[in-house]
Amino acid sequence: MTQLRANPPHHSPEPAPANASRLDRFFKISFRGSTVGREVRGGVTTFVAMCYIVLLNPLILGASADITGARLTTEQVTTATALAAGITTILMGLIGNAPLALAAGLGVNGVVAFQMAPAMTWAQAFGLVVLEGVCIVLMAVSGVRERIINAIPMPLKVAITVGIGLYIALVGLVSAGFVTRTPDAANSTVPVRMGIGGHLVGWPIAIFCIGLLLMIVLISRAVPGAVLISILVATVLAIVVNSVFHVGGWGLVVPNVPEHVVASPDFSLLGDIDLFGGFGSAGIATATVFLFTLVLSGFFDAMGTITSVSEEAGLVKDGRVEGMGRILLVDGIGAFAGGVTGSAPNTVFLESAAGVGEGARTGLASVVTGGLFTATLFLTPIAAVVPAQAAAPALVVIGGMMMAQCARIPWRDLDFAIPVFLTIALIPFTYSITNGIGAGLVAYVLIKVGKGQWREIGWLLGILAVVFACYFGIEGIMPWL
Repeated sequence: MTQLRANPPHHSPEPAPANASRLDRFFKISFRGSTVGREVRGGVTTFVAMCYIVLLNPLILGASADITGARLTTEQVTTATALAAGITTILMGLIGNAPLALAAGLGVNGVVAFQMAPAMTWAQAFGLVVLEGVCIVLMAVSGVRERIINAIPMPLKVAITVGIGLYIALVGLVSAGFVTRTPDAANSTVPVRMGIGGHLVGWPIAIFCIGLLLMIVLISRAVPGAVLISILVATVLAIVVNSVFHVGGWGLVVPNVPEHVVASPDFSLLGDIDLFGGFGSAGIATATVFLFTLVLSGFFDAMGTITSVSEEAGLVKDGRVEGMGRILLVDGIGAFAGGVTGSAPNTVFLESAAGVGEGARTGLASVVTGGLFTATLFLTPIAAVVPAQAAAPALVVIGGMMMAQCARIPWRDLDFAIPVFLTIALIPFTYSITNGIGAGLVAYVLIKVGKGQWREIGWLLGILAVVFACYFGIEGIMPWL
């Protein structure tokens, strides 16, 4: 297994071997120091780590009604989620040639369900999602999006990677139940705690701990397929334990042997959109704020994830991600596809790092992941077998590895120390990559302006700081609109 390192080696500009297959040459597999086997393992690992979205997204979108009282069915959203994830992830592999998987974005799907839908119909809400995709695609095609990414100072880019590492680890710990919210958090000085009542109790937590320890040992011994092996072992163990003891506390996915293997997809949401109706139902100002929120969140969440995962995959050279323009284009198409299919905006998933940790370095891994999502259209019962406690150890381990990037941060440079800290801290503390990036940029620009060095920041970062200031104060600005 190719392990994550603080500074992954860059690819030497050597052509593929003369006897390389067309598959090797197309995806640059040998050029990037990988093999077909590693790419397949990485693609499967990424899918296993993020297939929960096929089950979680229907719960989120199905929990809300639109302005007419209509609700989406589980069958509709499950099909839309798997379809959009499959198509966009395969496109990322073929066009972007990067080990990055896309699916309905957590957080933004909540905006669609609980903020947008109550103010308009579902078709109008998904129409705004399509418009978000159009905006992001235009920014990618024009080069504006890549220029913004390249304008961000390197220490802040590294901070994004570190912050996302903490975020990934926290997501894994919370989804496994190792870290939980304090019930009376409003009256307590401790917002989160370990396990239940400060103690680790129950078989689900035991399965998580076993999987995590197994993964740590296998990775330390450089066992090929360590991440995937650990997930599969933990899943089988969970199924056995649940069959024997019939325990609860698994969360969304209960590890049972499925009664059925095949399920029929429901494509009724496909193409059911109203592009501009939302501006009439919710009002021009409100709909515009919704669109602004979607674009900003989709833009910077993806930027942070793409940069950090690409860094771990060794695809960053001189501070720039290889093929960034094509990657950003596909990410924009993902948001568009999410609206057209009715699954919420699709974006690059943090769980792609799990596949990178398994050795994925090219788009072939994404094609494998996308193919599995496509198969899930008909095999949803199988995807419902892997519990969070079996997949979460991968997020914790990969998140820990990404912390190694801290060594590249110039902590003694006071121009960067606080902005970098805010970026690292707020990404996991607020469960938002966008919040962390925004806080870091605003602080950095403010420091430069305060020192009279405003010329050093450039006009682009200045505009971004103003945009993020508006983003953070949007609730206060809304009444004036």
